[in-house]
Amino acid sequence: MALPVEEWRLCAARRWAALEPALRERLAAASLHDTLRLGCGLLRPEAEAAALRRLCRRARAGKEPAAARFYREEGNRLFGRRHYGAAARLYSQAASHELPGSPEVSVCFANRSAALFHLGCFEVCLEDIARAESHGYPDRLLPKVLLRKAECLLCLGRLQDAADALSVVENKIAMDGIMTSPTHQALLKKLSQLKIKIHEKESWPEPAREACGDIQRKSEIWEENDSISGASSSLSLNFDIERGRHLVASQDILPGQSLLKEEAFVSVLCPGESFLLQDSSETAWDTRVTNADLYCHRCLRQLLASVPCRGCSYAKYCSQNCADVAWEQYHRTECSLGALLLTLGVFCHVALRTVLLAGFAEVSRLVEWSHGGDKDLHNPEARCKHLSEAPDTRAGTRGIPGCNDNGQYQSSYQAVFNLLPHAEKHSPEHKFLCTLSVVAICKQLQEAGLEAAVLNQESSEKWSRPKICEKTSDELSPELKIMAEAMLRHVLQLQCNAQAITVMQESGSRDGAVVNKKPVRLATAFFPVLSLLNHSCCPNISVSFSGTAATVRASQPIPSGQEIFHCYGPHRCRMRVAERQQLLSQYFFECRCQACLDELESDVKSVVSMRNSFCCPSCQAPIQVGEDMLCCSNEACAVSVSRESLSHRLRDLQQQIKKALELLRDRKADQAIKMLLKCQMDAGNFLSPEHLLMGEMEDHLAQVYATLGKWQEAARHLERSIEIVEMHHGPSSVEIGHELFKLAQILFNGFAVSEALSTIQRAEEILSVHCGPQSTQIQELQEMKTCLLELPRSVLQRT
Repeated sequence: MALPVEEWRLCAARRWAALEPALRERLAAASLHDTLRLGCGLLRPEAEAAALRRLCRRARAGKEPAAARFYREEGNRLFGRRHYGAAARLYSQAASHELPGSPEVSVCFANRSAALFHLGCFEVCLEDIARAESHGYPDRLLPKVLLRKAECLLCLGRLQDAADALSVVENKIAMDGIMTSPTHQALLKKLSQLKIKIHEKESWPEPAREACGDIQRKSEIWEENDSISGASSSLSLNFDIERGRHLVASQDILPGQSLLKEEAFVSVLCPGESFLLQDSSETAWDTRVTNADLYCHRCLRQLLASVPCRGCSYAKYCSQNCADVAWEQYHRTECSLGALLLTLGVFCHVALRTVLLAGFAEVSRLVEWSHGGDKDLHNPEARCKHLSEAPDTRAGTRGIPGCNDNGQYQSSYQAVFNLLPHAEKHSPEHKFLCTLSVVAICKQLQEAGLEAAVLNQESSEKWSRPKICEKTSDELSPELKIMAEAMLRHVLQLQCNAQAITVMQESGSRDGAVVNKKPVRLATAFFPVLSLLNHSCCPNISVSFSGTAATVRASQPIPSGQEIFHCYGPHRCRMRVAERQQLLSQYFFECRCQACLDELESDVKSVVSMRNSFCCPSCQAPIQVGEDMLCCSNEACAVSVSRESLSHRLRDLQQQIKKALELLRDRKADQAIKMLLKCQMDAGNFLSPEHLLMGEMEDHLAQVYATLGKWQEAARHLERSIEIVEMHHGPSSVEIGHELFKLAQILFNGFAVSEALSTIQRAEEILSVHCGPQSTQIQELQEMKTCLLELPRSVLQRT
């Protein structure tokens, strides 16, 4: 979650209400510097600090051997049932809870290597075997693991390495002496079998290396901008009073053209709710899989065999290198604060990591700069206003907030610092909550003796020695107050400038022939250049992510002089204008994009209003829009029905669909089909045929039929779903691209060659615009196409 847990928000609200009215007024009108100065003494040790400690006990971020035993036993149980993927994840959980250097952690790695071997992940299996050996795997169990190593090497075609590994096993067994146990006999038998396999493979002729059907990968045209880091030369940085800083096309731009490639200045993985228990007395361990189990906590790469942090159970990495880099850059400071950061939410965590990455010297420089005599220095809105009134505002970017002395806007801490915090627009209560939370983090840093680590990020000798400050035990040091002020600024900035990093995540089982994917929020990040893009409910770009990097592409032709628009969430195809305006109010502006103006200033109903509507339960004619009572548009019918009753029917229908999907997960496909068909009949009695939920039901039916191998039925239902999705989102939308990708999989598996090839081509054209030619889905589509085109000509002609 972005904000702190609800109990802490309520605690802060009570503290705010108990303040003297005069103090509340001072806090409401105070600058960030004064807010922090006043707020430092308001976190009472016996009240708010104690309450926060109690809340932190619910967040399980430390090493707990009891949890390790539980996860290892659960992993063994699932391994025995041949659920190797789930078993590997549980062994990872167990390893994260084991104490560093304990022999038990080596057992976790060895067990996970067995699961990875069965999954065919031989390279990663070898890495885990090496980890088990280096962590002191029990000597008596080594032969079995070393045999697995030899078998992995054999499967990878590394015959000499496999033979060397077998020699090590033979020597090991010989040194241990003669044993007659069944386990020993099984080892000898396995050893003999592997030696025969190596000998057989060595005698085989070297296979002719076939030219792999090289998948054509289009190289993206890219010319870097001189003034904006990571941006294309087709963009320019402008500003005016209304729009502030914004990006504009400096030349005509084509759909699919890359406009911006930016690495996040900072990102924090969104962990998932299972880390926070509802009651501190709960002892049951949670086996639900969350982002924290699936992705590297530094680079956000998908995890197969995680490397645990040596100090906490929460942070997991894709490699030892990622773990080491994270430790040096920020995790050595964050590690012992895990429970506190989970309790205070992702925004506070991002704020802390931002200042740790920037380093105290740079943070101090910019905080002091913001206190300068010219009050406009720390008010980017005012600076933009003055600059826009200058005689020649287009002469260059020098002076635009965030730009350096050379007029370059870089993806730097200076650019992050200059993002608008909107301090005067946040409610006083929210600013107070953020202040208390930031002060709590800094006091914890001070109490844990981590102040030197925070101030030594730049390895400056000036900050490496212990400081003697005139401060009480409850007071923050002057240096930590500077860090706290910057953190408060960043927490407030995040409401308008946080960028969600999303991934297309597989939903359901991976063993199906058709992989269903949905976008999932993976992390929260600061992208200073991406933050320059203003919002539109009908944007002209698409944003895709690879790890911590964002790529912006034009989703439609953009003529020279037109502004580049991003969608902050509320899209004209997903919600009505009133709903969009309400959601956008959190960003402190009223949207005046073309889509909103068209709906607000004319009688034209939104796409959502027309299609996501009810129909008459009696004659199925469209229902006229009303407040409480809705009337049938058919004068001969004239039935009236309350909006509440129809909304209730819709909620019931959604619950039934949810139950049908649970039946599918339990492999009860026939029952799932019956329930979904019944839901379709019920929906037809009161929902518009173009309602998005009608399309979702067709999509679910396609999914069920695909699991049964009934490809024609699956394709028929998915084609109906695509018709409805296209009505809502348009024929070239990314939503259509994802649906066509699924249809291509179904047609491919159903051997409908010509239909599959045409669907692949259309999906490629759309997804390459939104996601780029290097995306995973494009590569999978090209692999399917290559496979189909290699079929014999006679087969292609028949189909």
